[in-house]
Amino acid sequence: MINLIMRRLLWMIPTLIAISFVSFALIQLPPGDYLTSYITALEETGESVAEDQVEALRLRYNLDEPFPIQYGKWLNNLLPFGFVRQNDGNYFWINNKTGDRNFNWPRPKWPDLGMSFEWNRQVNDLIGERLFLTVVISIATLFFTWIIAIPIGIYSAVRQYSTGDYVFSILGFIGLATPNFLLALIFMYIGFSVFGVSAGGLFSPEYVEAEWSLAKFVDLLAHVWIPVVVIGTSGTAGLIRVMRGNLLDELPKQYVITAQAKGLSTRQLLLKYPVRVALNPLVSTVGWVLPDIVSGSVIVAVVLGLPTTGPLLLRALQNQDMYLAGSMVMFLSFLTVLGTLLSDILLLWLDPRIRYDSKS
Repeated sequence: MINLIMRRLLWMIPTLIAISFVSFALIQLPPGDYLTSYITALEETGESVAEDQVEALRLRYNLDEPFPIQYGKWLNNLLPFGFVRQNDGNYFWINNKTGDRNFNWPRPKWPDLGMSFEWNRQVNDLIGERLFLTVVISIATLFFTWIIAIPIGIYSAVRQYSTGDYVFSILGFIGLATPNFLLALIFMYIGFSVFGVSAGGLFSPEYVEAEWSLAKFVDLLAHVWIPVVVIGTSGTAGLIRVMRGNLLDELPKQYVITAQAKGLSTRQLLLKYPVRVALNPLVSTVGWVLPDIVSGSVIVAVVLGLPTTGPLLLRALQNQDMYLAGSMVMFLSFLTVLGTLLSDILLLWLDPRIRYDSKS
């Protein structure tokens, strides 16, 4: 187990570097850059931009340098330690964010994700403001889908073709067919027309700019269930069908029949053997659930006005804000790689038949 985790952690380094290169290159594939989009937007409003101002902005954001240099500087800032640079024959550590120099070895620094062109702020600050709320919604949605989907899937498989199975199947198909953004609009309409409150956002108006406190956290819990239900509806419906199908494949097998013949109760039999095996496909996709919630709920976040990372990524891609967009893609990639590692560890614990060592 320890060797597996260490190998995966070591493989994460080249994997993330390769992903960072591809994502940074894809962001720069469209013609032009952020300044091109900025100048076009100003010209549409009838304003003009002086050439010296454009050149100053281009130099400020290193847009005059070729792609390898831009990528190298961005990757250098992502590392826990800055590269050694030479000045008059002396080597020293330099912090690209503050410009501080230190001749001592080593010089640690926090990763610097660069400057956002559009927001004129550090990418670290922009992502940090929205990261906590994104993680809260993602984890709550994951627990919501599993808590609802697994018991219903077990019931539908054990009571196959019963009235309850048909009811849950119909509701599941409706959940799969209903777009999440449409469900968000329905919640907003019902909340405003029936209850006279807005279903958008995660906080009441008096807590939007307030510091974190117990009252603000309680207000968050009072609002967070709406995006959790909206985002988790389609995922819950899909997992119900997966759990039902997997369990139906396991119930007729010989080990289940043998356990029944030995007098094992139905509840013990289900939870000890076939349910554990039927959970394998669900556990193996945990690595895809977290980034899918973050990236797949962009439209819902825009409709509900959620201060999460999804709308921030969409806006960065539209405006070719390469440092912000590249950092967001790196964040999603890290979630995928980390989630895959967690999936493998959970599979080892869940199913003793699975082993990753070379002998097996």
